[in-house]
Amino acid sequence: MTGSEPAISRIDTSRPHPARVYDWFLGGKDNYPVDEELGWQITAMQGDAPRHARANRRFMERATRAIVAEAGIRQFLDIGSGIPTEPNLHQIAQSVVPDARVVYVDNDPIVLAHADALLRGTPEGVTEYMQADAREPERILEAAGAVLDLDRPVALSLIALLHFIADDDGAHELVDTLVGALAPGSCLVLSAMTADFDPENVRRGIAAYTASGVTLVARSHAEMGRLFKGLEVLDPGIVSLSDWRPGEEEDDKRGEPVSLYGAVGLKG
Repeated sequence: MTGSEPAISRIDTSRPHPARVYDWFLGGKDNYPVDEELGWQITAMQGDAPRHARANRRFMERATRAIVAEAGIRQFLDIGSGIPTEPNLHQIAQSVVPDARVVYVDNDPIVLAHADALLRGTPEGVTEYMQADAREPERILEAAGAVLDLDRPVALSLIALLHFIADDDGAHELVDTLVGALAPGSCLVLSAMTADFDPENVRRGIAAYTASGVTLVARSHAEMGRLFKGLEVLDPGIVSLSDWRPGEEEDDKRGEPVSLYGAVGLKG
């Protein structure tokens, strides 16, 4: 499912990319000066930005484990997967159920360049990567259907993705199309930025991203809820990521909200 054209020749280093800025926040090395510059701008305005990135990663880990344990799901479609950062979703899922099948999707060529790291799963399981824009849900579903059995439950992960897609640019239609194609028993795992907890700093962050040519939107609790319409939201509901079934991870600010909501919805 990976492309054949050398990805490195198509990487645009003239403007920041969300996947690479996120990599910088996590302490990764697969980013460029333009990404680091924006990362420093955001951190100067919102010193907790790296903590928020780590909290988002931990939410993905906890949600994946919960889905496997509680919903019995063995198939995963992770759109906006980002640059590989261990533990990756397939490592978490396949550590519990070795035969789990995972399809990663992203549109940044640098992710494609590192796709081999995403494809090292268990012998019993399957991990695949495809390069596509999240705004192409039909194409994603068609390609994912070659690896996943869409007649059986799938966990759809949209982790820190939708705050880069405005409502007017089709965010709700994207979710509706993807969730609508999944079988009953499937789950939607979603995290997205909010200004509910720290409006001034989030507003400044949005301005910095916008000035760099990157769309960024913040959604209220009610707006986040509309993305889960028709789904049963699992406990503890739509909450700050730091409050979604918190684990034992070390965090000197544990209990303080981060400016992202997260939730898991079950399709009946």
